[in-house]
Amino acid sequence: MAAPPGSPPAGAAEAPPSQPGEQTAEQGSVSRAGRLSFCTKVCYGIGGVPNQVASSATAFYLQLFLLDVAQIPAAQVSLVLFGGKVSGAAADPVAGFFINRSRRTGSGRLMPWVLGCTPFIALAYFFLWFLPPFTSLRGLWYTTFYCLFQAMATFFQVPYTALTMLLTPSSTERDSVTAYRMTMEMAGTLMGATVHGFIVSGAHRSNRCEDTELPVPAAVSPDATRLYSIAAAVVVATYHACSGLLCLGVKEQPDPSASASGQGLGFLAGLGLTARHPPYLKLVVSFLFISAAVQVEQSYLVLFCTHASRLHDHVQNLVLIILVSAVLSTPLWEWVLQRFGKRTPAVGIFVMVPFAILLAAVPTAPVAYVVAFFSGVSIAVSLLLPWSILPDVVDDFQLRHQHGPGLETIFYSSYVFFTKLSGAGALGISTLSLEFAGYKAGACKQAEEVVVTLKVLIGAVPTCMILTGLCILLVSPTPKVPSQDTSCQLSLRR
Repeated sequence: MAAPPGSPPAGAAEAPPSQPGEQTAEQGSVSRAGRLSFCTKVCYGIGGVPNQVASSATAFYLQLFLLDVAQIPAAQVSLVLFGGKVSGAAADPVAGFFINRSRRTGSGRLMPWVLGCTPFIALAYFFLWFLPPFTSLRGLWYTTFYCLFQAMATFFQVPYTALTMLLTPSSTERDSVTAYRMTMEMAGTLMGATVHGFIVSGAHRSNRCEDTELPVPAAVSPDATRLYSIAAAVVVATYHACSGLLCLGVKEQPDPSASASGQGLGFLAGLGLTARHPPYLKLVVSFLFISAAVQVEQSYLVLFCTHASRLHDHVQNLVLIILVSAVLSTPLWEWVLQRFGKRTPAVGIFVMVPFAILLAAVPTAPVAYVVAFFSGVSIAVSLLLPWSILPDVVDDFQLRHQHGPGLETIFYSSYVFFTKLSGAGALGISTLSLEFAGYKAGACKQAEEVVVTLKVLIGAVPTCMILTGLCILLVSPTPKVPSQDTSCQLSLRR
């Protein structure tokens, strides 16, 4: 007869109590078995680079490409971008459902999804930057391939991030490999913004308004299509190279709960259980606000520098400073996580608040560079912290329940789904506020109401969101990092 949920297995109840010496030996064995080599951590981090390279390139240059090179109407451009984001968010629970029902193969249960999606992502990404010979259906062409790219990228990212739980049972090693992943992904973001921009820089020439205050739409050189295709081919090659290194350098461990619990829960049943798990709910709700604040801050920095200040000549430098400071500060925040726990780094998220208000109040170049540096530091910890807490939430859930394999994909996919929706909602509402303020696309000078709205979006809105998220995160108890005793208990149960 099966034991009720939460009760110890029958075999564990009959086993004699272990002696202190035996328990210490077991803990030491678990600790040694959970250690990951430097090569494994680096290869795992490299696996996340191509998605960030592609995301950075599309974030900075896709809209410009669609308007100036493909020359499709602005309304269709909005449909392309909105459809892609919705398909990416909708693909998260779908990916979790199918991955949860998949069975382990010779290369693992998650790794085949990562490798299998790679050629489809590469194909969709390349045709996203390809200029078809027809003109009437270009909007449909780019909507199709952008939606396909976002969906395939999600099917790549969900098993890749969930793979953290199947690399090692050690919480310390999981935090370490997460830091490697975040550092590599931030480096990929930096590479996508710089390399892609360097390649396509010859496709546009600078042209400014007569009053030299604000830019106007740029002219297109004859070889613009070729340059964008070359940039897309570079990213495609990055996908294949990084996926190959991930496969060669990382070995997925057998799912430790599979043998004890069989096939496990279905996706909907598992989703219901995770949604009722208090630590997971508090983590998701807190970072709904924090991640939305970061996305609003990033998205409106360029518009603020262009229309609400005289910083349009410094935009590229400010973006590079944000990305470089985020990459360089990630190892520091990983050390703080290991040394002082997972509540202390939340102070780094708060750092963005006073500097965002300072930029809105004093929009000068020296202030902007200082704000960009500290914003990058804050963004680094806001990206690293939830992915470091999430494995502890999964461990806490497994200690309270006894269920089969696959729940880690439900935790990861649903977290990404909710954060994407929160970002889309925040950006949508903020865009409507610009519309109500009277924003005119392509105008050399915006109305004073638009300037005030941009200052609110760059200062007050992120401040309120960050403070709300930090209050939820710090007031509520967070799951404890599993100790050696807990790790040994989990390993023996598995």
